[in-house]
Amino acid sequence: MSLQPLLIELGTEELPVKALPGLAQAFFDGVIAGLEKRGVAVERGDAAPLFTPRRLAVRLPGVAVRQAEQASEVLGPYLNIALDAQGQPTRALEGFAAKNGVEWTGLERLTDAKGERFVHRAVSAGAATETLLPEVLREAIAAMPIPKPMRWGAHEFAFARPVHWLVLLLGGRVVEAELFGIRAGGESRGHRFHAPQAVAIAHPDEYVAALEKAFVLVDPAARRERIRAQVSEAARAAGGVARISEDNLEQVVALVEWPAPITCGFERDFLAVPQEALIETMEINQKFFPVLTEAGALTERFIGIANIESADVDKVRAGYERVIRPRFADARFFFDEDLKQGLEAMGAGLTTVTYQAKLGTVADKVQRVAALAETIAAQVGVEPAQARRAAELSKNDLQSRTVNEFPELQGIAGRHYAVAAGEPEAVALAIDEAYRPRFSADDIALSPLGKVLAVAERLDTLAGGFAAGLKPTGNKDPFALRRNALGLARTIVESGFELDLARLLDEAMDAAYEDMGRLGTVVKQGAAPGSTFKWAITQDLYAFILDRLRGYYADKGVPATHFNAVAALEPASLYDFDRRLDAIGQFAALPEADALAAANKRIGNILRKVEGDVSDAIDPAALVEPAEERLAEALLGVETAANAELAQRNYVTALKHLAQLREPIDAFFEDVMVMAEDPRVRANRLALLQRIARRFLSVADVSLLASG
Repeated sequence: MSLQPLLIELGTEELPVKALPGLAQAFFDGVIAGLEKRGVAVERGDAAPLFTPRRLAVRLPGVAVRQAEQASEVLGPYLNIALDAQGQPTRALEGFAAKNGVEWTGLERLTDAKGERFVHRAVSAGAATETLLPEVLREAIAAMPIPKPMRWGAHEFAFARPVHWLVLLLGGRVVEAELFGIRAGGESRGHRFHAPQAVAIAHPDEYVAALEKAFVLVDPAARRERIRAQVSEAARAAGGVARISEDNLEQVVALVEWPAPITCGFERDFLAVPQEALIETMEINQKFFPVLTEAGALTERFIGIANIESADVDKVRAGYERVIRPRFADARFFFDEDLKQGLEAMGAGLTTVTYQAKLGTVADKVQRVAALAETIAAQVGVEPAQARRAAELSKNDLQSRTVNEFPELQGIAGRHYAVAAGEPEAVALAIDEAYRPRFSADDIALSPLGKVLAVAERLDTLAGGFAAGLKPTGNKDPFALRRNALGLARTIVESGFELDLARLLDEAMDAAYEDMGRLGTVVKQGAAPGSTFKWAITQDLYAFILDRLRGYYADKGVPATHFNAVAALEPASLYDFDRRLDAIGQFAALPEADALAAANKRIGNILRKVEGDVSDAIDPAALVEPAEERLAEALLGVETAANAELAQRNYVTALKHLAQLREPIDAFFEDVMVMAEDPRVRANRLALLQRIARRFLSVADVSLLASG
């Protein structure tokens, strides 16, 4: 099989920054899928999408120059139709043979469910790959996720941006094709200003190097690393450390073809503004890289990445510095005005801001959260009065000018205003940390008070959402209840908080229904505290939180069977859930685990078939078989030690004690018939099994670990 490298480059006007990586990946995947669908062998190697703001490219190290041989099978008429009584071909068979260009005697036969029939099988040479590429390209482009295709000129076709050139090379040959009214060739384009002339590409293997000579780094990975190195070096030269967020870096990679760093600065008095506001302006609005001190404080320096090596760097620098000054001035004005008002005074406006139509105002939510925070604080050793104070101030910054202009600063601005107002440092920090984790990879709150407030905030959001009938469906989750559920679970587990989640959910649900009752917005009448309907909603919410926890542990590599074994017990404490899950993981690694899991499954099946309640009180006098005597003796021998460990929640040690029962359990099932004719003996054997099952169920439903 002959392989040749393939190069496809689609040259365009500047493509949308945020969509560019996705478009490049879709184009790359579409080309490979189109070739493979047509039976063209592809040697992908470590190839990846290539792109710059002005081009999408696919370069594959090896593509077969021809399809593999194409086998075809065409089904013909059944024998009762194809042959007459004398075994001669009917007109139906002759017509089928003629259509396929053969004599009827050259046809083969096969048998299916309906009987024997004629079939024409043939093998033909595959088509040349270059004849297939135009169609492959059209399919790949049609499948690209382009939300708003553009039209240009008088053409009927559309794309993300107008297309100006097309390179299509298979080995050293230009493949004949036409897309968007442009004929394929072997000439690319260099940098718009440094090398605007055509760049001849003689062979796909020369593509990357040829464009680099024309001031274009077509490989996004190479641009990414060059930008990272350039920014880091420029920041060191400026006496600091570059802040390089991955989101900002990826956008800059999609903005430039030939990155050139420029160190800039701004007036030091802007540093009186919360640095998060300044950083957001630099990163989100201008795609600049802030320079920090070693301790992480913002300096008055930043790095811009130009798309050109300018002959007048000072002019470019002045332009970069000029564009951020108005935003910085606005941020300083808003911050100063907010300080004049004060954080506590801002809270008065929350009574007029609707949180959710059925749940009342933001002020109503604040009071619910404050009550929950007090309850939680008392249980985890945090000062309840501080928890209430932090909760009561936690939403006030929503009324600030700064947050109105910079919504991402919720909580962060509140922390600054709390410090300025002389609030305790722990209270100020908690106002900020209540929002953590802010995104999936974010850390939970670090301070004890921040953790308490984060838990209380999410409890109210979740309980209120479910009480108001806002449980997410499909992709709709306007109150981000899934994210809040995961944030709640993570904070409790990773903080080691021993909290009764079921009881807290009940309390949060009661508070939500109380406010809804006061407002006359209860979704269902009779949903009062203690009602069956409210209890069902609370149970649904508990299951919803556990489902988010399932994904959390799956990402950590915890098998689903382990999770299910613990979830079957519905532990009230998520931290306790975590400890049980760890114990099950260690238990599953024991050599006795598989046999004990299978035995517990068998025990469960037996007990489920018994009518009525089964006692776990063992009568020594009713033990008649040696195997059941040994099992009872072994159980009593490990039970005391296991119970002592269970009382201390030392689940790993408890399970190791219980693991000693493997051999006597195996012998019991081999030598003893559980359902004996003697009612007393039968009841005693069932009691023995019940006792074993309950001891294992003190940790998890071990039977769910059994395969099959």
